[in-house]
Amino acid sequence: MELCKLVVLLLTVTATAEAIWMEVPTSGTKCVSEDIHNNVVVLADYSVVGDEEHSQANVVPTISVKVTSPFGNNLYHKENTTHGQFAFTTTEAGNYLACFWMDNHAPGAKAITIGLDWKTGISAKDWESVARKEKIEGVELELVKLEGIVQAIHENLEYLKNREAEMREVSEKTNARVAWFSIMSLGICLVVAALQIFHLKSYFRKKKLI
Repeated sequence: MELCKLVVLLLTVTATAEAIWMEVPTSGTKCVSEDIHNNVVVLADYSVVGDEEHSQANVVPTISVKVTSPFGNNLYHKENTTHGQFAFTTTEAGNYLACFWMDNHAPGAKAITIGLDWKTGISAKDWESVARKEKIEGVELELVKLEGIVQAIHENLEYLKNREAEMREVSEKTNARVAWFSIMSLGICLVVAALQIFHLKSYFRKKKLI
């Protein structure tokens, strides 16, 4: 019983699914992003939430959706839709961007609300298929989930560790460049000061002041 409680607690704490609601203006674009490391499964469902005004008019506004990778590659693009789903496996680490905007909005139209259910990693896995394939259920299935969560946590920690090392290396290189620039600036100032002194001495000698 205690094991079951522990498994449920870990599944709750380490879940990486995120359901959000956002308002998309009649003009402009609303985007969401997430920093995801390499080789991670991403699954998302989106839908336009009809308000009372649109329900009375029996019209649901359509939107366009575009998902891009950190390097700007197009992963998903759909126009004139009210709902949909996209899924992909990341091939590069960085910020993945999902953008939404309204199609052909009429003058005086109001902003609309979009629901987005964004899942990554272990949360995007189809556990029902895993259970059927492996013929497992109950506590055994929860233990398999727990193993996946532990693996995901380990991968995230490794990713953060690598990112920290990269940022530290960049910081050290930047500090070294700043130090060299300071030394060069000081050297240039000393050279300019020496030239000014030499010029003044020459000027005073010509004027027979010294």
